Amino acid sequence: MSDVSRRDLLLTTAASGAALLAGSALAGAPAAAPATARGSRRLRVAVIGCGGRGTGAAFNALAASPDVEIWALADAFADRLAGSASELEKHHGARATVPADRRFVGLDAFTKALATDCDIAILATPPGFRPAHFAAAIAAGKHVFMEKPVAVDPAGVRTVIAAAKAARERKLSVVSGTQRRHEQCYLNAHKRVASGAIGPVQSATVYWNQGSLWHHKPRPEWSDAEWQMRNWLYFAWLSGDHIVEQHVHNLDVAAWFMGIGSASDDTDGVMPVSVTAMGGRQVRTAAEFGHVFDHFACVFSYADGREVHSYCRQIEGCTNRVEEIIRGTDGLARLASGRANIAGKEPWKHTGDQPDPYTTEHEDLIASITGSGPYRNEGRRIAESTLMAIMGRMSAYTGKAITWEQAMNSKLDLMPPNLAFGPLPVPEVAVPGRTPLI
Repeated sequence: MSDVSRRDLLLTTAASGAALLAGSALAGAPAAAPATARGSRRLRVAVIGCGGRGTGAAFNALAASPDVEIWALADAFADRLAGSASELEKHHGARATVPADRRFVGLDAFTKALATDCDIAILATPPGFRPAHFAAAIAAGKHVFMEKPVAVDPAGVRTVIAAAKAARERKLSVVSGTQRRHEQCYLNAHKRVASGAIGPVQSATVYWNQGSLWHHKPRPEWSDAEWQMRNWLYFAWLSGDHIVEQHVHNLDVAAWFMGIGSASDDTDGVMPVSVTAMGGRQVRTAAEFGHVFDHFACVFSYADGREVHSYCRQIEGCTNRVEEIIRGTDGLARLASGRANIAGKEPWKHTGDQPDPYTTEHEDLIASITGSGPYRNEGRRIAESTLMAIMGRMSAYTGKAITWEQAMNSKLDLMPPNLAFGPLPVPEVAVPGRTPLI
Protein backbone atom coordinates (compact mmCIF):
# COMPACT_ATOMS: atom_id res chain seq x y z
CA MET A 1 0.00 0.00 0.00
CA SER A 2 1.54 3.27 -1.13
CA ASP A 3 2.08 6.34 0.98
CA VAL A 4 -0.83 8.78 0.85
CA SER A 5 -0.36 12.37 1.97
CA ARG A 6 -3.06 14.81 3.06
CA ARG A 7 -2.53 16.54 -0.28
CA ASP A 8 -3.00 13.27 -2.18
CA LEU A 9 -6.24 12.57 -0.34
CA LEU A 10 -7.66 15.98 -1.11
CA LEU A 11 -6.43 16.33 -4.65
CA THR A 12 -7.00 12.89 -6.13
CA THR A 13 -10.11 13.24 -8.30
CA ALA A 14 -10.89 16.66 -6.75
CA ALA A 15 -8.48 19.13 -8.39
CA SER A 16 -6.79 21.34 -5.77
CA GLY A 17 -7.89 21.98 -2.20
CA ALA A 18 -7.83 25.74 -2.76
CA ALA A 19 -9.97 25.48 -5.87
CA LEU A 20 -12.36 23.17 -4.07
CA LEU A 21 -12.84 25.70 -1.29
CA ALA A 22 -13.63 28.28 -3.95
CA GLY A 23 -16.18 25.88 -5.46
CA SER A 24 -14.47 25.81 -8.88
CA ALA A 25 -12.96 22.33 -8.97
CA LEU A 26 -16.15 20.50 -9.78
CA ALA A 27 -17.47 22.06 -12.94
CA GLY A 28 -16.26 19.39 -15.33
CA ALA A 29 -17.27 16.26 -13.40
CA PRO A 30 -19.75 13.90 -15.05
CA ALA A 31 -23.44 14.08 -14.30
CA ALA A 32 -25.02 11.41 -12.11
CA ALA A 33 -26.78 8.47 -13.70
CA PRO A 34 -30.52 8.74 -14.42
CA ALA A 35 -32.91 7.58 -11.74
CA THR A 36 -34.22 4.03 -11.71
CA ALA A 37 -37.78 5.30 -11.19
CA ARG A 38 -37.60 6.77 -14.69
CA GLY A 39 -37.04 3.38 -16.27
CA SER A 40 -33.25 3.07 -16.34
CA ARG A 41 -31.00 0.55 -14.62
CA ARG A 42 -30.65 0.03 -10.90
CA LEU A 43 -28.86 2.62 -8.78
CA ARG A 44 -25.30 1.42 -8.28
CA VAL A 45 -23.74 1.88 -4.85
CA ALA A 46 -20.03 2.01 -4.05
CA VAL A 47 -19.30 1.26 -0.39
CA ILE A 48 -16.19 3.08 0.80
CA GLY A 49 -15.33 1.72 4.24
CA CYS A 50 -16.41 -1.90 4.72
CA GLY A 51 -16.43 -2.15 8.52
CA GLY A 52 -19.53 -2.65 10.59
CA ARG A 53 -21.15 0.69 9.79
CA GLY A 54 -20.31 0.59 6.10
CA THR A 55 -21.66 -2.94 5.77
CA GLY A 56 -24.72 -1.95 7.78
CA ALA A 57 -25.33 1.04 5.54
CA ALA A 58 -25.07 -1.22 2.49
CA PHE A 59 -27.71 -3.50 4.00
CA ASN A 60 -29.90 -0.45 4.68
CA ALA A 61 -29.53 0.79 1.09
CA LEU A 62 -30.52 -2.62 -0.26
CA ALA A 63 -33.52 -2.73 2.09
CA ALA A 64 -34.58 0.76 1.03
CA SER A 65 -35.30 -0.22 -2.59
CA PRO A 66 -35.18 -3.28 -4.84
CA ASP A 67 -33.75 -0.92 -7.46
CA VAL A 68 -30.41 -0.67 -5.65
CA GLU A 69 -27.35 -2.88 -6.13
CA ILE A 70 -23.92 -2.90 -4.54
CA TRP A 71 -21.53 -2.08 -7.38
CA ALA A 72 -18.10 -1.59 -5.78
CA LEU A 73 -16.36 -2.11 -2.44
CA ALA A 74 -13.34 -0.24 -1.09
CA ASP A 75 -11.44 -0.50 2.18
CA ALA A 76 -7.94 0.02 3.49
CA PHE A 77 -7.83 -3.60 4.68
CA ALA A 78 -8.44 -6.73 2.62
CA ASP A 79 -9.92 -8.72 5.50
CA ARG A 80 -12.55 -6.08 6.22
CA LEU A 81 -13.55 -5.94 2.57
CA ALA A 82 -13.73 -9.72 2.26
CA GLY A 83 -15.92 -10.04 5.35
CA SER A 84 -18.30 -7.36 4.13
CA ALA A 85 -18.52 -8.87 0.63
CA SER A 86 -19.30 -12.29 2.09
CA GLU A 87 -22.10 -11.00 4.33
CA LEU A 88 -23.68 -8.90 1.62
CA GLU A 89 -23.68 -11.69 -0.93
CA LYS A 90 -24.92 -14.21 1.63
CA HIS A 91 -28.01 -12.18 2.43
CA HIS A 92 -28.72 -10.39 -0.85
CA GLY A 93 -27.35 -12.62 -3.58
CA ALA A 94 -26.88 -11.15 -7.03
CA ARG A 95 -27.78 -7.59 -5.97
CA ALA A 96 -24.77 -7.57 -3.67
CA THR A 97 -22.28 -9.75 -5.54
CA VAL A 98 -19.28 -7.62 -6.38
CA PRO A 99 -16.69 -9.08 -8.79
CA ALA A 100 -12.99 -8.97 -8.00
CA ASP A 101 -12.32 -6.16 -10.48
CA ARG A 102 -14.61 -3.83 -8.50
CA ARG A 103 -13.09 -4.63 -5.09
CA PHE A 104 -10.36 -2.16 -4.11
CA VAL A 105 -7.94 -2.31 -1.18
CA GLY A 106 -5.54 0.33 0.13
CA LEU A 107 -5.47 3.92 1.26
CA ASP A 108 -6.28 5.03 -2.29
CA ALA A 109 -9.09 2.47 -2.75
CA PHE A 110 -11.73 5.20 -2.59
CA THR A 111 -10.45 6.83 -5.78
CA LYS A 112 -10.78 3.55 -7.67
CA ALA A 113 -14.31 2.92 -6.38
CA LEU A 114 -15.37 6.43 -7.39
CA ALA A 115 -13.90 5.88 -10.85
CA THR A 116 -16.40 3.07 -11.48
CA ASP A 117 -19.81 3.64 -13.01
CA CYS A 118 -21.50 3.95 -9.62
CA ASP A 119 -24.27 6.42 -8.82
CA ILE A 120 -24.10 6.62 -5.03
CA ALA A 121 -21.11 6.57 -2.70
CA ILE A 122 -21.54 5.34 0.86
CA LEU A 123 -18.78 6.97 2.91
CA ALA A 124 -18.20 5.00 6.10
CA THR A 125 -14.47 5.00 6.78
CA PRO A 126 -13.15 6.48 10.04
CA PRO A 127 -14.32 10.13 10.10
CA GLY A 128 -10.87 11.63 9.64
CA PHE A 129 -11.01 10.57 6.00
CA ARG A 130 -14.54 11.87 5.39
CA PRO A 131 -13.75 15.38 4.08
CA ALA A 132 -11.39 14.12 1.39
CA HIS A 133 -13.70 11.29 0.40
CA PHE A 134 -16.75 13.56 0.27
CA ALA A 135 -14.95 16.15 -1.84
CA ALA A 136 -13.77 13.43 -4.21
CA ALA A 137 -17.25 11.90 -4.48
CA ILE A 138 -18.85 15.22 -5.39
CA ALA A 139 -16.06 15.95 -7.86
CA ALA A 140 -16.79 12.57 -9.46
CA GLY A 141 -20.49 13.44 -9.80
CA LYS A 142 -21.79 10.94 -7.25
CA HIS A 143 -24.72 11.20 -4.89
CA VAL A 144 -23.59 10.58 -1.31
CA PHE A 145 -24.64 8.91 1.89
CA MET A 146 -21.99 9.79 4.49
CA GLU A 147 -21.82 8.66 8.04
CA LYS A 148 -21.52 11.15 10.86
CA PRO A 149 -19.40 12.91 11.90
CA VAL A 150 -18.11 14.40 8.68
CA ALA A 151 -14.82 15.78 9.98
CA VAL A 152 -12.54 15.76 13.01
CA ASP A 153 -11.07 19.25 12.70
CA PRO A 154 -11.96 22.71 11.35
CA ALA A 155 -9.94 22.19 8.18
CA GLY A 156 -12.12 19.19 7.38
CA VAL A 157 -15.33 21.04 8.20
CA ARG A 158 -14.47 23.78 5.73
CA THR A 159 -13.78 21.18 3.03
CA VAL A 160 -17.17 19.54 3.64
CA ILE A 161 -19.03 22.86 3.52
CA ALA A 162 -17.38 23.75 0.21
CA ALA A 163 -18.16 20.34 -1.29
CA ALA A 164 -21.77 20.53 -0.04
CA LYS A 165 -22.16 23.86 -1.79
CA ALA A 166 -20.85 22.33 -5.00
CA ALA A 167 -23.23 19.39 -4.60
CA ARG A 168 -26.18 21.77 -4.34
CA GLU A 169 -25.10 23.63 -7.46
CA ARG A 170 -25.07 20.33 -9.37
CA LYS A 171 -28.20 18.90 -7.73
CA LEU A 172 -26.29 15.97 -6.27
CA SER A 173 -28.17 14.53 -3.30
CA VAL A 174 -26.44 14.21 0.07
CA VAL A 175 -27.77 12.49 3.19
CA SER A 176 -25.83 12.06 6.43
CA GLY A 177 -26.05 9.31 9.02
CA THR A 178 -27.92 11.41 11.58
CA GLN A 179 -30.80 8.98 11.72
CA ARG A 180 -32.73 10.96 14.32
CA ARG A 181 -33.46 13.52 11.59
CA HIS A 182 -35.24 10.72 9.69
CA GLU A 183 -36.89 8.99 12.67
CA GLN A 184 -40.65 9.35 12.93
CA CYS A 185 -40.89 10.09 16.65
CA TYR A 186 -38.31 12.88 16.33
CA LEU A 187 -39.98 14.30 13.23
CA ASN A 188 -43.37 14.32 14.95
CA ALA A 189 -41.94 15.95 18.08
CA HIS A 190 -40.11 18.59 16.05
CA LYS A 191 -43.30 19.45 14.16
CA ARG A 192 -45.18 19.93 17.44
CA VAL A 193 -42.43 21.99 19.06
CA ALA A 194 -42.22 24.15 15.92
CA SER A 195 -45.98 24.76 16.17
CA GLY A 196 -45.61 26.02 19.75
CA ALA A 197 -46.38 22.95 21.88
CA ILE A 198 -43.78 23.95 24.50
CA GLY A 199 -43.60 27.66 23.71
CA PRO A 200 -40.41 29.26 22.37
CA VAL A 201 -37.40 26.97 22.86
CA GLN A 202 -35.20 28.27 25.67
CA SER A 203 -32.53 25.59 26.22
CA ALA A 204 -31.52 21.99 25.65
CA THR A 205 -29.71 19.38 27.72
CA VAL A 206 -28.31 16.40 25.85
CA TYR A 207 -26.63 13.19 26.97
CA TRP A 208 -24.71 10.22 25.63
CA ASN A 209 -23.44 8.50 28.75
CA GLN A 210 -22.62 4.80 28.33
CA GLY A 211 -20.03 2.13 29.07
CA SER A 212 -16.86 1.38 27.17
CA LEU A 213 -16.61 0.26 23.56
CA TRP A 214 -14.51 -2.26 21.64
CA HIS A 215 -10.77 -2.06 21.14
CA HIS A 216 -8.07 -4.23 19.53
CA LYS A 217 -4.71 -4.83 21.15
CA PRO A 218 -1.64 -4.33 18.93
CA ARG A 219 -0.43 -7.26 16.84
CA PRO A 220 3.13 -7.87 15.67
CA GLU A 221 2.09 -7.81 12.02
CA TRP A 222 0.38 -4.40 12.35
CA SER A 223 2.27 -1.17 11.87
CA ASP A 224 1.55 1.78 14.15
CA ALA A 225 -0.69 3.33 11.52
CA GLU A 226 -2.65 0.13 10.93
CA TRP A 227 -3.16 -0.39 14.66
CA GLN A 228 -4.48 3.15 15.01
CA MET A 229 -6.79 2.78 12.02
CA ARG A 230 -8.17 -0.50 13.36
CA ASN A 231 -8.68 1.21 16.74
CA TRP A 232 -9.84 4.48 15.25
CA LEU A 233 -12.13 5.37 18.18
CA TYR A 234 -9.15 6.23 20.35
CA PHE A 235 -7.26 8.65 18.10
CA ALA A 236 -8.55 12.16 17.47
CA TRP A 237 -7.15 12.32 13.92
CA LEU A 238 -9.46 9.43 13.04
CA SER A 239 -12.51 9.84 15.31
CA GLY A 240 -12.37 13.36 16.68
CA ASP A 241 -12.76 11.76 20.16
CA HIS A 242 -16.12 10.40 21.29
CA ILE A 243 -17.66 13.86 21.74
CA VAL A 244 -17.35 14.20 17.96
CA GLU A 245 -17.75 10.59 16.83
CA GLN A 246 -20.76 9.70 18.98
CA HIS A 247 -22.11 12.69 20.89
CA VAL A 248 -22.57 14.59 17.62
CA HIS A 249 -25.93 12.78 17.36
CA ASN A 250 -27.23 14.58 20.45
CA LEU A 251 -25.64 17.91 19.57
CA ASP A 252 -27.21 17.69 16.12
CA VAL A 253 -30.64 17.26 17.74
CA ALA A 254 -29.97 20.25 19.98
CA ALA A 255 -28.99 22.39 16.98
CA TRP A 256 -32.10 21.19 15.12
CA PHE A 257 -34.51 22.21 17.88
CA MET A 258 -32.66 25.36 18.96
CA GLY A 259 -32.81 26.53 15.35
CA ILE A 260 -36.60 26.23 15.02
CA GLY A 261 -37.90 29.20 13.10
CA SER A 262 -34.55 30.17 11.64
CA ALA A 263 -33.33 27.26 9.54
CA SER A 264 -32.73 27.58 5.82
CA ASP A 265 -32.90 24.73 3.34
CA ASP A 266 -29.49 23.31 4.24
CA THR A 267 -28.58 24.57 7.72
CA ASP A 268 -30.13 25.05 11.14
CA GLY A 269 -29.49 28.76 10.84
CA VAL A 270 -28.59 29.60 14.43
CA MET A 271 -25.53 28.00 15.98
CA PRO A 272 -23.84 28.68 19.32
CA VAL A 273 -21.43 31.59 19.50
CA SER A 274 -19.15 30.00 22.11
CA VAL A 275 -18.54 26.99 24.33
CA THR A 276 -16.88 26.35 27.67
CA ALA A 277 -16.10 22.69 28.33
CA MET A 278 -14.24 20.32 30.58
CA GLY A 279 -13.31 16.69 30.33
CA GLY A 280 -10.64 14.17 31.04
CA ARG A 281 -9.26 10.66 30.96
CA GLN A 282 -10.23 9.10 34.26
CA VAL A 283 -10.57 5.37 33.57
CA ARG A 284 -9.33 4.58 30.06
CA THR A 285 -5.73 5.48 30.82
CA ALA A 286 -3.88 2.50 29.27
CA ALA A 287 -1.87 3.01 26.09
CA GLU A 288 -4.24 0.72 24.18
CA PHE A 289 -6.85 3.51 24.43
CA GLY A 290 -4.74 5.98 22.48
CA HIS A 291 -4.96 9.56 23.74
CA VAL A 292 -8.69 10.41 23.84
CA PHE A 293 -10.78 11.45 26.86
CA ASP A 294 -13.47 9.29 28.45
CA HIS A 295 -15.81 12.11 29.57
CA PHE A 296 -16.83 15.63 28.55
CA ALA A 297 -19.21 18.31 29.81
CA CYS A 298 -19.98 21.43 27.77
CA VAL A 299 -22.05 24.60 27.92
CA PHE A 300 -22.77 26.05 24.47
CA SER A 301 -23.93 29.67 24.54
CA TYR A 302 -26.10 31.38 21.92
CA ALA A 303 -26.09 35.05 21.01
CA ASP A 304 -29.59 35.52 22.49
CA GLY A 305 -28.57 34.09 25.89
CA ARG A 306 -29.92 30.58 25.41
CA GLU A 307 -27.74 27.58 26.26
CA VAL A 308 -27.21 23.94 25.40
CA HIS A 309 -25.71 21.77 28.15
CA SER A 310 -24.13 18.55 26.94
CA TYR A 311 -22.69 15.51 28.69
CA CYS A 312 -21.00 12.43 27.26
CA ARG A 313 -19.10 9.60 28.91
CA GLN A 314 -17.74 6.15 28.04
CA ILE A 315 -17.01 4.55 31.42
CA GLU A 316 -18.15 1.19 32.76
CA GLY A 317 -20.10 0.92 36.01
CA CYS A 318 -21.85 4.27 35.76
CA THR A 319 -25.47 5.25 35.18
CA ASN A 320 -26.21 5.34 31.46
CA ARG A 321 -28.30 7.99 29.76
CA VAL A 322 -28.80 8.71 26.06
CA GLU A 323 -31.45 11.34 25.35
CA GLU A 324 -32.20 14.97 24.57
CA ILE A 325 -34.38 17.32 26.60
CA ILE A 326 -35.68 20.45 24.88
CA ARG A 327 -37.12 23.10 27.22
CA GLY A 328 -39.54 25.83 26.23
CA THR A 329 -41.42 28.51 28.14
CA ASP A 330 -44.49 26.25 28.44
CA GLY A 331 -43.12 22.73 28.71
CA LEU A 332 -40.44 20.34 27.55
CA ALA A 333 -39.85 17.61 25.00
CA ARG A 334 -37.99 14.45 26.02
CA LEU A 335 -36.48 12.56 23.08
CA ALA A 336 -34.59 9.31 22.56
CA SER A 337 -34.33 6.75 19.82
CA GLY A 338 -37.71 5.04 19.54
CA ARG A 339 -39.59 7.36 21.88
CA ALA A 340 -40.64 10.97 22.32
CA ASN A 341 -43.03 12.81 24.60
CA ILE A 342 -44.00 16.36 25.47
CA ALA A 343 -44.97 17.61 28.92
CA GLY A 344 -46.60 21.01 29.40
CA LYS A 345 -49.55 22.89 28.02
CA GLU A 346 -49.94 20.43 25.10
CA PRO A 347 -49.00 16.96 26.45
CA TRP A 348 -48.21 14.35 23.82
CA LYS A 349 -46.55 10.96 23.45
CA HIS A 350 -45.43 9.36 20.23
CA THR A 351 -47.42 6.27 19.25
CA GLY A 352 -47.83 4.38 16.03
CA ASP A 353 -45.44 3.14 13.40
CA GLN A 354 -41.73 3.61 13.90
CA PRO A 355 -39.95 2.54 10.69
CA ASP A 356 -36.27 1.72 10.95
CA PRO A 357 -34.60 5.15 10.64
CA TYR A 358 -31.39 3.60 9.30
CA THR A 359 -33.37 2.38 6.30
CA THR A 360 -35.44 5.56 6.07
CA GLU A 361 -32.24 7.57 5.57
CA HIS A 362 -31.59 5.67 2.37
CA GLU A 363 -35.21 5.81 1.28
CA ASP A 364 -35.03 9.59 1.61
CA LEU A 365 -31.77 9.70 -0.35
CA ILE A 366 -33.22 7.57 -3.14
CA ALA A 367 -36.38 9.70 -3.26
CA SER A 368 -34.19 12.79 -3.62
CA ILE A 369 -32.18 11.22 -6.43
CA THR A 370 -35.19 9.92 -8.34
CA GLY A 371 -37.33 13.01 -7.83
CA SER A 372 -40.05 11.07 -6.01
CA GLY A 373 -39.36 13.15 -2.90
CA PRO A 374 -37.85 16.52 -2.01
CA TYR A 375 -34.26 17.34 -2.88
CA ARG A 376 -31.93 16.71 0.06
CA ASN A 377 -28.50 18.09 0.75
CA GLU A 378 -27.56 17.64 4.40
CA GLY A 379 -23.87 18.38 3.92
CA ARG A 380 -23.62 21.86 5.44
CA ARG A 381 -26.02 21.01 8.24
CA ILE A 382 -24.03 18.03 9.50
CA ALA A 383 -20.78 19.95 8.99
CA GLU A 384 -22.05 22.64 11.37
CA SER A 385 -23.18 20.08 13.95
CA THR A 386 -19.79 18.42 13.62
CA LEU A 387 -18.05 21.76 14.25
CA MET A 388 -20.21 22.22 17.34
CA ALA A 389 -18.79 18.95 18.68
CA ILE A 390 -15.24 19.81 17.59
CA MET A 391 -15.31 23.16 19.40
CA GLY A 392 -16.47 21.34 22.53
CA ARG A 393 -13.45 19.05 22.29
CA MET A 394 -11.13 21.99 21.60
CA SER A 395 -12.42 23.76 24.71
CA ALA A 396 -12.08 20.68 26.91
CA TYR A 397 -8.58 19.84 25.63
CA THR A 398 -7.28 23.38 26.16
CA GLY A 399 -9.36 24.54 29.11
CA LYS A 400 -10.25 27.68 27.15
CA ALA A 401 -13.57 29.14 26.08
CA ILE A 402 -13.83 28.77 22.30
CA THR A 403 -15.94 30.92 20.00
CA TRP A 404 -17.66 29.66 16.85
CA GLU A 405 -15.52 32.00 14.75
CA GLN A 406 -12.32 30.75 16.39
CA ALA A 407 -13.29 27.17 15.66
CA MET A 408 -14.45 27.78 12.10
CA ASN A 409 -11.27 29.69 11.22
CA SER A 410 -8.83 27.53 13.17
CA LYS A 411 -5.90 26.09 11.25
CA LEU A 412 -6.16 22.84 13.20
CA ASP A 413 -5.66 19.91 10.82
CA LEU A 414 -5.25 16.53 12.52
CA MET A 415 -4.52 14.40 9.45
CA PRO A 416 -0.91 13.15 9.51
CA PRO A 417 0.97 15.04 6.77
CA ASN A 418 2.20 11.80 5.16
CA LEU A 419 0.09 8.79 5.99
CA ALA A 420 1.64 5.39 5.34
CA PHE A 421 1.48 1.95 6.91
CA GLY A 422 4.51 2.43 9.10
CA PRO A 423 5.53 4.25 12.28
CA LEU A 424 3.05 6.82 13.59
CA PRO A 425 3.54 8.39 17.03
CA VAL A 426 0.53 8.67 19.33
CA PRO A 427 -0.17 12.29 20.32
CA GLU A 428 0.15 13.21 23.96
CA VAL A 429 -3.00 13.26 26.06
CA ALA A 430 -4.33 16.82 26.20
CA VAL A 431 -3.90 18.67 29.48
CA PRO A 432 -6.34 21.58 30.06
CA GLY A 433 -4.49 24.79 30.75
CA ARG A 434 -1.34 23.47 29.06
CA THR A 435 -2.42 22.22 25.67
CA PRO A 436 -2.27 25.20 23.27
CA LEU A 437 -5.18 26.40 21.22
CA ILE A 438 -4.56 26.24 17.46
